[in-house]
Amino acid sequence: MKRRAFITLVGGAAAAWPLTARAQQAALPIVGFVNAGSPDASATRVAGFRKGLSESGYVEGENVTVEYHWLEGRYNQLPSTMADLVSRRAAVIATPAGNYAAQAAKAATATIPIVFGVGEDPVKLGLVASLARPGGNATGINFFFQEIVAKRLGLLHDLVPKAVRIAVLINPANAPVAETTLQEMPEAARALGLQIQVLEARTSREIEAAFATLVRDRADALLVAPDGFFVSRRVQFVTLGMRHGIPSAHTTREEVEAGGLMSYGADSLDMFHRVGVYTGQILKGAKPADLPVLQSTKFEFVINLQTARALGLEVPNSIQLLADAVIE
Repeated sequence: MKRRAFITLVGGAAAAWPLTARAQQAALPIVGFVNAGSPDASATRVAGFRKGLSESGYVEGENVTVEYHWLEGRYNQLPSTMADLVSRRAAVIATPAGNYAAQAAKAATATIPIVFGVGEDPVKLGLVASLARPGGNATGINFFFQEIVAKRLGLLHDLVPKAVRIAVLINPANAPVAETTLQEMPEAARALGLQIQVLEARTSREIEAAFATLVRDRADALLVAPDGFFVSRRVQFVTLGMRHGIPSAHTTREEVEAGGLMSYGADSLDMFHRVGVYTGQILKGAKPADLPVLQSTKFEFVINLQTARALGLEVPNSIQLLADAVIE
């Protein structure tokens, strides 16, 4: 064989390798993973999702492709994102930690399986017929956001007992969560004798504006509503909170690890893990209609003592003993 011919043959084979790899990749079932936050803010949770998938026999890149769609607060992109996944016939759409994403997926398809993580009764949200027998193309886990709003506010009050004016920050773009927060918060505040000031933010610039308002109005503490975009901006919240001496209550451990004062909510890692397990089971042939909606059983109360000290707050041992984790 002539040298030139040999080079041409090898070159042609090399050029074919990527095509073969792409063909194999295209043959794998596609899971559309849709989340309101950002990849860097959700790395631990995504690891939990992958662990759940692997426990059901699926390893990303080997026998399943996971496409990650990170909205980073751009909720207006949900309809087009879901429409794209439906047009390309994704095998499963996974929407952990998002009422809005789950509802958008359900509106987009009645056939492609959906595995959700939602903070309210999925029957009320129109996602399933019943918890025990979902009956349609969706199932998942309820992490009880609505039921723990009052608990989170009460724990913030325990940590900052002198606080009277509490600013509550919602993301109006995340309408389902914003509406639930507004519904539940007034009664919870009245029971504790607190005054509530509702602020809104959709972008990082609006978060800064909200802090300027609460400082101007002399709010004593801040309660941040659950929101994937807010979690992705946790460093910004901590920076502004420490600059202005504002204690803050959050939903997830990650926000407290970044420097927030406290959090109370369902164990998000456990929730993502269970969504991964159900996604894998559906890929193996299970039908969402037959998989009962799960209920979160793990809830975390996390305190950052270093932040408390920086804010001049004393955290009694009795409250520390209630915490599932205390960050020194």
